[in-house]
Amino acid sequence: MPSRSLLVWKEKRLRELGRIEAAHAAIVNVGPGRRDITQQINQAFTVLLSSQFQGFCRDLHSECVDCFANSISPASARTVVRLDLLTGRKLETGNPNPGNLGSDFNRFGLKLIDELVAQDPNNQGRKPMLEELNVWRNAIAHQDFTKRELQGKSAINLNTVKSWRAACRGLATSMDEVMRRRLATLFGISPW
Repeated sequence: MPSRSLLVWKEKRLRELGRIEAAHAAIVNVGPGRRDITQQINQAFTVLLSSQFQGFCRDLHSECVDCFANSISPASARTVVRLDLLTGRKLETGNPNPGNLGSDFNRFGLKLIDELVAQDPNNQGRKPMLEELNVWRNAIAHQDFTKRELQGKSAINLNTVKSWRAACRGLATSMDEVMRRRLATLFGISPW
C-alpha cells in the first residue's frame, strides 16, 4: 500500500499536471503566434512540475516525520523529535533537487540518493533529469537564462517537460518505497 503522499501525487498532483498539458494541446490550431504561446505553456508546465514534485517530497517527509515521532515514548518527547526533524528543512525554501532531498531525508539515517539507485537502477538517470528540471525552473522563475547548464537556450519543448514528469513519477514511487522500507527497518512494522 502506498503512503498518503504518493496517493495524493498520483490522484491530485499528476492530474493538475495533465491539465496544463491539455491546455498545450488545445492551442494546436491557433495560427500565428502559436510558438510563443506554447513556449509560455511549456515554461508554466516546468514550474508547475517542479512545485508539484516539491509538494510531494515535502508531504512524504512530513508523513515520515509523523511516523517516526509517533513511535516515540514518552509522548511528551514527540514534539521535540518533530521539531528536530523539521527545523531547517530544505524543502520549505529550496527546490526538490538531489542535494535538498538528501539533506532532508538523510535525517532518517540513510543516504537517499544511493538508496533510490539501489531500489531502481533507472533512478541513476532520473537524478540528472531532476537537476536539469530545477535549473530550468529557476531560469524561468527568475527570468535568468544565463546559467552555463542551459547552454545558451531560453526555450523548452513539451517532450522535455514530459520526460521530466516521467522522471519525477519514477522518483516519487521509489522514494515512497525507500522510505517505507527505512521506517519499517527502524520500527519493525510497515508505516503504510
